[in-house]
Amino acid sequence: MTKSELIAQLAQENPHLRQPDIEAIVATIFEEIIAALSRGDRVELRGFGAFSAKQREARTGRNPRTGAAVAVDGKAVPYFKPGKELRERVNGGPPQPTRTAAKPAAPATAKGAGTKVA
Repeated sequence: MTKSELIAQLAQENPHLRQPDIEAIVATIFEEIIAALSRGDRVELRGFGAFSAKQREARTGRNPRTGAAVAVDGKAVPYFKPGKELRERVNGGPPQPTRTAAKPAAPATAKGAGTKVA
């Protein structure tokens, strides 16, 4: 799913919101995650997962074409660890309860009441 597909899906599910408002919400969420990671913070969304930045040390690499040694600087790389609920749902785990109205209880009947079978 692309960002524009996400916005379209949210607009379809929330007809009371204007599309420019949904675009602003999605952009703000992504910008806040990016800003937190660039500060070195961790972003945790319960049930979904956690975003963090892992530090890679400087190393000596090889140019695949020539085989010459190349210095590779250290850098931070974004990392995502999925939450338990996300892993279970992706792997076909137990179905999640749906939000439905409670069903009224069936009327209680006395033992032996009802029709007789001859």
